Amino acid sequence: MKAKVKQDALNRIARMSGQVNGIKKMVDEERYCVDILTQVAALRAALDQLGVILLSTHLENCVYGHDEAGDHPHNSTSEERLEEIRLTLNRFLK
Repeated sequence: MKAKVKQDALNRIARMSGQVNGIKKMVDEERYCVDILTQVAALRAALDQLGVILLSTHLENCVYGHDEAGDHPHNSTSEERLEEIRLTLNRFLK
């Protein structure tokens, strides 16, 4: 994983951790349910966005990436790459 993508992912995870703590505090304080649900929706959107970034990175670097010599590191066929995409999407969309 490229350093920039890794740092972006770690920053997003740190923000999400703060969101989870904020939601916990809201529940502890018995805040209005709709306000809590709004924060849950925001957390879900943040998780989805992180997933999209990781999915894109995986497709770009692992499925269709090339090493420095221009060769595909896995020497996989188009069918094998397509199957990898299907498996990855299936895991992500569950």
